[in-house]
Amino acid sequence: MALQQDGILPSGVDPSYLHANSTAHIWIFGAFAELIDNAYDPDVNASKLWIDKLDYGKTPCLRFLDNGAGMDKNKLHKMLSFGYCDKRTVKPTESHKPIGHYGNGFKSGSMRIGKDALVFTRTKDSASIGFLSQTYLKAIKAKSQTLTKIYKSLLLCDLDWSSLERGQSQEIENNLRAILRHSVFSSEEQLKDELRALGEFETGTKILISNLVK
Repeated sequence: MALQQDGILPSGVDPSYLHANSTAHIWIFGAFAELIDNAYDPDVNASKLWIDKLDYGKTPCLRFLDNGAGMDKNKLHKMLSFGYCDKRTVKPTESHKPIGHYGNGFKSGSMRIGKDALVFTRTKDSASIGFLSQTYLKAIKAKSQTLTKIYKSLLLCDLDWSSLERGQSQEIENNLRAILRHSVFSSEEQLKDELRALGEFETGTKILISNLVK
């Protein structure tokens, strides 16, 4: 069993597999197709997907934004983990065919495009942040893939995003510290701003990929 890094939940797989898995996409647009397919899958059910190049500070990023169902913290953890499939059984139709296995398309696609992927996701009653990062794993000399994740409860009574609160456990504090140290964001307020930006949708997911592969 993989050891925890300062209370951060591991998914139990050698981090070198992140890179090896990404090499399944010889053509980088195959990686784009995987992430597009994820938004099209019936458990996500997005009607719109936007792909943009943005700069955060001096760091170029690719943003994949959808208005799908979003994920709670458990689904997010499963998406960031390996060897898990949680697709609902849906009968294919001419206009809608289920694609792929839950999570693997995200990992192989995002890690082919860049070394780090920060995920912001919102359901009707929760908001979560997940970080999948080869940069972080290299920095801590990890021997197993380590996930950093923050869970925030939404105040559905008024949807005031400025009131987002998070738990105060040591695990969450360590997760936050790792994200701020190794991602393109340097403050918790910046992370909250990204969650608030999802407020234009009832639910949705935003993936920011940085340290882009050249």
